[in-house]
Amino acid sequence: MTALLRYQTGLLLRSQRWLAPFLLYAAFVGVGVNPGERVLGALGFTAAALLPVTAWTVRICLTQEPPAARSVLAAAAGRGRAHLAALATGTALPALVGAVAVLAVTAVCNRRGVTALAATTTGLLAALACGLTGAAVGALTSRPFLPAPGWSLAALVLGSLLALVTTGSPAKHAMTALITGSRTATADPPWLACAGAVFLPAAAAVLACRATARLE
Repeated sequence: MTALLRYQTGLLLRSQRWLAPFLLYAAFVGVGVNPGERVLGALGFTAAALLPVTAWTVRICLTQEPPAARSVLAAAAGRGRAHLAALATGTALPALVGAVAVLAVTAVCNRRGVTALAATTTGLLAALACGLTGAAVGALTSRPFLPAPGWSLAALVLGSLLALVTTGSPAKHAMTALITGSRTATADPPWLACAGAVFLPAAAAVLACRATARLE
């Protein structure tokens, strides 16, 4: 699996297709977060913006290989393991970028009533919850479920929006916790949302890997 992860990561970085989602994320955070504003509200926006970016990056990783290369890799490592490596790569890289963004936002925003450690912990957990939810969206709106690029992209946008506004979504729960904390100056880490978000990409990965092995 380590070799597969290195291969998928190298393929993504060399293709430069990661630039679009990551530059979009940087623009969202740069425009939406003002230095000196309340840190928890800013962290909520930072975490929310990570959801569609992660979904997009996962989709890129799942579709970046030419069919011939994908067939060779599947023959060497198995379709399920190759698909899982692409999912893991598309989830891990945005998570790293999101962690850096949380640290930067915590450093420049107003932490009145909230310690730096509490704000960072809350922000990282919220970003993780949103990122994992986005990974599930990306996994379910790409191949093998929606191989057509147009329908896949439309489903990704709609799925990301619903994940941010639907009651019961870990991403919405995490954002609500941060917004409430911003009003009360209380950092309440969204442990429950983060724990719930772990099951979403895990279930999506199982379904996607099984479908890949059967359908492709």
